[in-house]
Amino acid sequence: MQYIVIYLHGFLSSPQSNKATQTIEFVKSHYPQLILETPKLGNYPQQAVATIEQIVKKYPNSQLRFIGSSLGGYLATYMCEKYAGKAVLINPAVRPYELLVDFLGQHVNPYTEEIFHLEQKHIAELKSLDIPISKTAENYWLLLQTGDETLDYRQAEEKYQGHKMTIEQGGDHSFQHFERFLADIFRFLLQD
Repeated sequence: MQYIVIYLHGFLSSPQSNKATQTIEFVKSHYPQLILETPKLGNYPQQAVATIEQIVKKYPNSQLRFIGSSLGGYLATYMCEKYAGKAVLINPAVRPYELLVDFLGQHVNPYTEEIFHLEQKHIAELKSLDIPISKTAENYWLLLQTGDETLDYRQAEEKYQGHKMTIEQGGDHSFQHFERFLADIFRFLLQD
């Protein structure tokens, strides 16, 4: 059985982020045969979902695995539930449709320099992706840091109650020293 790992970055981020590049380098060194996709997700929810769906369609009959950071964690949960995959979520957004209401208007992605306008319809798109999660405890592993300045880690702690969880005191939204977990992340993702 072939495994496909898809890394999903967060809002105003890209595949050039630190965690994404650390993941790419780790896979090159330790799992050179593994297919790792690190797509550049669109700035709007439906664009991002369409990009992920295209990747999923490229690999029929594969075991889908996701690593999602922040908004990427929210999207990873949606895809994981839809396709019965497994995911590692790093400081995941739980209700981004509430958080991003304060971000309506024009933005510039600092990585891609793309200018885009977040509108109310995009908030509705995000809300439509909020689905119940399975109670299958082995499907998710959460990495949370209590010092996350963007998201309240307790929302994720509550939503994913009963799933594998590592909660570190301090840190920040980027999840400091993420690279420490890469070996364990891939052990978790690549077991049935």
